[in-house]
Amino acid sequence: MKTSLTTVLFCLGLIACTPNLIAEPAPGQAIETFIQRMSDEHGFDRDEVTRILAEATDMQDTIRERFQRSAERTWTWGRYRKNFINEARIRNGLAFWQAHAPLFEQAEREYGIPQSVLAAIVGVETNYGRNAGRIRVLDTLYTQAFFMPESERRTRFGRRELESFLVLTKQERIDPLSVKGSYAGAMGQPQFIASSYLNYAVDFDHDGQRDLWQSTADVIGSVANYFHRHNWHPGEAVTVPVSGVGPAHASLVTGENERPRPPKQTVGGLRAAGIEVPAAIDDTMPVSLVELTDGQDKSYWAALHNLYVITRYNHSYLYAMAVHHLSERMNDLYRMEQQHAEATN
Repeated sequence: MKTSLTTVLFCLGLIACTPNLIAEPAPGQAIETFIQRMSDEHGFDRDEVTRILAEATDMQDTIRERFQRSAERTWTWGRYRKNFINEARIRNGLAFWQAHAPLFEQAEREYGIPQSVLAAIVGVETNYGRNAGRIRVLDTLYTQAFFMPESERRTRFGRRELESFLVLTKQERIDPLSVKGSYAGAMGQPQFIASSYLNYAVDFDHDGQRDLWQSTADVIGSVANYFHRHNWHPGEAVTVPVSGVGPAHASLVTGENERPRPPKQTVGGLRAAGIEVPAAIDDTMPVSLVELTDGQDKSYWAALHNLYVITRYNHSYLYAMAVHHLSERMNDLYRMEQQHAEATN
């Protein structure tokens, strides 16, 4: 389905409407309000915004199903893990990390985020820039903002992000008609949505532009800044496996596809309930108890504060666990290569 701005304005009575379009005036009214907001709040020329939106395409037939079938909502941990954690991605991640070692070291020094976690984010998001998305960001945000009324949350997201996107493209001197990304509107190697780009991206190479497509420095620095601003605790664990979970603990368990919430339990509370947590984790640490499914097997994890911080990047325990495990596997490979190099010298 393609719904142009001209068609929408048709329905407002600005041009004679056909009967089957008269029933849908709401998108046109919302678009008019949006255009006025861009003018009033951000100083855009109304004609400029109208021109840009006139180029947008309604993609609801393409993206609605993708939202409904998103991996974070429908996959199990076993399937998700196999997709995002494999030998090729681990080796590509270590190569990416080593190729840009000075930038990773600088980012960890300035922001306190482990280098392997920064590399793992780019690995899970776009396989180190290989899969940055092929859908035009203007189109997907336009669709979410005005043509998916069944989800009030999606509509709010779309309008907020479309507003941020137009501001961003103006600030960073980017053609809004050329930017491509994910079906949700995420952009660049680290897949920032527009509001995150505005708020957390940094010009880490000091060239006067925050470029999350071509500047590896800006990519690494921006991911590090994102986690720093979301209160990463340097030196703390991310998550650890636990044992002793049984039917009596059902009320404590969070499912792998549930939306993450700030941890409300404590490690001490889990221990008092009979759940075994590694001794190195302090009783006072906040925690969620997360269940992961791999085939017929279930495992349980103490999701600590830093895992919750990773879920601020993508609101999914599956995603956060994939980032954590990929970073751990890269660390393991790094240590193996170091030991091999030492043994052969």
